[in-house]
Amino acid sequence: MSPVDAQVTVIGGGAVGAAATYYLAKAGYTDIQLVEAHHLASATTSQAAGLLGQARTTLDRTRLSMASAQLFRNMERDVGYPSDWRETGSLRIALSDTSVAEIELIASVAAQAGLEFHLVDSAETQRMCPTLEDVSAIRKSLWIPTDGYVQPHTLTQAYAAGARDLGARIITNCRVLDVQLTQGQVTGIVTEDGVTSTEMVVNAAGPWAGALARQSGIELPVVPVLHEYFVTDSVPGWHNGTPCLRIPEIQVYARGEGEGILCGGFEHAGTSLDPTTVDVRTQLPDDPHWDVLGQFATAFARFVPRVSDVGIRTAFRGWPGFTPDGRFLVGPVQGLRGYVMAAGCNAHGVSGSAGLAEHLLDSLSNNPSNYVQTLSPNRFLPRTWDWQDAQRAAQAICENYYPMPGTSIPRISEGGRLAGATYQ
Repeated sequence: MSPVDAQVTVIGGGAVGAAATYYLAKAGYTDIQLVEAHHLASATTSQAAGLLGQARTTLDRTRLSMASAQLFRNMERDVGYPSDWRETGSLRIALSDTSVAEIELIASVAAQAGLEFHLVDSAETQRMCPTLEDVSAIRKSLWIPTDGYVQPHTLTQAYAAGARDLGARIITNCRVLDVQLTQGQVTGIVTEDGVTSTEMVVNAAGPWAGALARQSGIELPVVPVLHEYFVTDSVPGWHNGTPCLRIPEIQVYARGEGEGILCGGFEHAGTSLDPTTVDVRTQLPDDPHWDVLGQFATAFARFVPRVSDVGIRTAFRGWPGFTPDGRFLVGPVQGLRGYVMAAGCNAHGVSGSAGLAEHLLDSLSNNPSNYVQTLSPNRFLPRTWDWQDAQRAAQAICENYYPMPGTSIPRISEGGRLAGATYQ
């Protein structure tokens, strides 16, 4: 199946692209198509762990995550297809005074957002998650009973099926090579099958979003940063309903996957790709870093010693696109009519897909909210920043995914220079 002339073309068939297609179709766009180079959820989305933690350090991000959870919870009823949502609850575990201060801050934001939470001690933590064998180091935990996870492939297929029911076309195995422009207006897409007319493109190409934008002369810092996790063989007591765990001080998260443990994290010495060397045809590396996965396993074994005694069933390696300031890239690009971004998800592409799609619709309205305006790709345009600085800052966002209060994270300031930003 090849693309056809369409009013709107969404480029990228991951969770974000599929969600964007569904939300646009639901909003009344009747002539819309999604074009994916391979099959749906075949790239970064397929490598996602699917965790959704609603409690965040800011009110806007908390509300976005709550909106996603609400959609996932009711997806079969509202969209007609299941997301395979598992509402297991989650525990964010603090091992020090600094980490306790962090979860208390997050709890205060949750209270403002109306999100149910409980601060519990180590004994209650173990009662809620009996698979934690050693809780002696736990000072306090933040329990969010409505947290959980989705299966990324199921979620993406549900968005796509819902969009198709609303009249959207889903085209797979067709790579977009370029966006055709005429006098500053999007007029078509160039694919391996030829040129197709379109009035608007939504660039949801994940780690390739920056490369695709550069084809049109748009320089946006979308940096592919490595993220890995593994799934173990069967471990007694673990199952799909085991609460999701996050232990920021050891940079590790875990949940049940079948009868095994899914365990991953965000290493302090991260790995990123030079975004200027990535093009729309680049195949990203997919060999796991076993030393990194071993570090995650060793750290987690402090709480679940038996993780060191079982084999690894499979390992996953993806390259989510990070931005230097840790914010999404959502909305129209200045100077190019019809060119819209939905990228730079900072490892929130699956969990934040519903909220991001809502932000996309908001960005296309006559009066976008103040928050959505802060996500505009125009904050990086024209380029006054350096690519090396951008790569370093974006990688640091991933490395400090679980930051402590007071942590200095290098970021690109509005003036285009790399600067230290204190986590709040």
